Amino acid sequence: MNIADLHKLFLTSEGVTTDTRKISPNCIFFALKGENFNGNEFANDALEKGASYAVIDEKPLETHEQFILVDDVLKTLQQLANFHRKYLNIPIIGLTGSNGKTTTKELIKSVLETKFNVVATKGNLNNHIGVPLTLLSMNESTEIGIVEMGANHLKEIELLSEISEPNYGYITNFGKAHLEGFGGVAGVIQGKSELYSFLRRTRGKTFLNTDDLLQADQADGIEFIEFNKETVQLVSTDPFIKVICKAVEINSNLIGIYNYTNIAAAICAGCYFEVPMDKIKFGIENYTPSNNRSQIISKGSNQIILDAYNANPSSMRVALENFAVMKGENKIVILGDMFELGEESAKEHQEIAELSESLGFKHVVLIGKAFSTTRVKNALLYDTFESFKTSKYEFPVNYTYLIKGSRGMALERILDLL
Repeated sequence: MNIADLHKLFLTSEGVTTDTRKISPNCIFFALKGENFNGNEFANDALEKGASYAVIDEKPLETHEQFILVDDVLKTLQQLANFHRKYLNIPIIGLTGSNGKTTTKELIKSVLETKFNVVATKGNLNNHIGVPLTLLSMNESTEIGIVEMGANHLKEIELLSEISEPNYGYITNFGKAHLEGFGGVAGVIQGKSELYSFLRRTRGKTFLNTDDLLQADQADGIEFIEFNKETVQLVSTDPFIKVICKAVEINSNLIGIYNYTNIAAAICAGCYFEVPMDKIKFGIENYTPSNNRSQIISKGSNQIILDAYNANPSSMRVALENFAVMKGENKIVILGDMFELGEESAKEHQEIAELSESLGFKHVVLIGKAFSTTRVKNALLYDTFESFKTSKYEFPVNYTYLIKGSRGMALERILDLL
């Protein structure tokens, strides 16, 4: 079966799934393979649960008219997504970067959906499987699509760009993330800039923070829609970001100077797509962070800034520096290990440990194998979360806490200890 014929079946279905636990009547099941699973083994189960077809790439023991045998299920899923993207022929915004991808995606969605029917990547489904699923979740009523693209090695953004074919792009920043896979910061810049390469070749446009000279340099030769500190003026950061654009004051629910560019990018996108300023204001002000991303939580007399979804040296540094300039003296920092740093891990953890001690916080707590080997003067070190938990650390009251670490550290568990 060719992709055009498969697409016709898709249009009459209720969508696609790669998980038999999420089968809905008349969906199409794609039997993906992984290191520890083989979806082909669950094809029959998918049909019994109500799937209309199962796309497989291993010859089944028993033939079934609802089986669609292909050479490679993953490639077929990606090809179908690309075919569907061309079929819809709508504006697609491709978004990547080291930090702030998901927050920026949600802000742009919140702004644009005040005027348009918008479909955006759900959660962090931003890889070679998630991007196709995002595209296939769009339909003929979708007016704008927003596709978040994540990567931890070279050529990944290139692939995701070829699948989603964005007309517009935005790279939040280049930072010290996934250094192990990219081979260093130069690799990060090269890898993320694969989006620029696609836009340059296809004559797309990019939203561009012209205050970021490195971004401007990498985007050379691409038509850009600019924003900067003059077009979106920063008014306040304590604790929430407040900006002014076109004489309209916008009060966000986001903390940290690092979120200024995320907000400004969303405002820029709204202006480009001719969303009225009052609706842009509504979109920004009605977005509240969730999923452990810069959430402000109260526990008794304590206030917690929970930023435990992810961490790398770049995001850790700006979070610490922002926390240091916030009002108040009673501040405690609890940090968890940063993952995927490869040979740079020891050096980067040492630098963050030293920075955290230099900023004058009342307490600094460092948790994880990497942080526990740093050389520090006064910080409390724990090699695992369990050792921190069993230490029965006494949380002072009337304090503000910054809790930040990589997803694998799951530092949101600290909330249960407070």
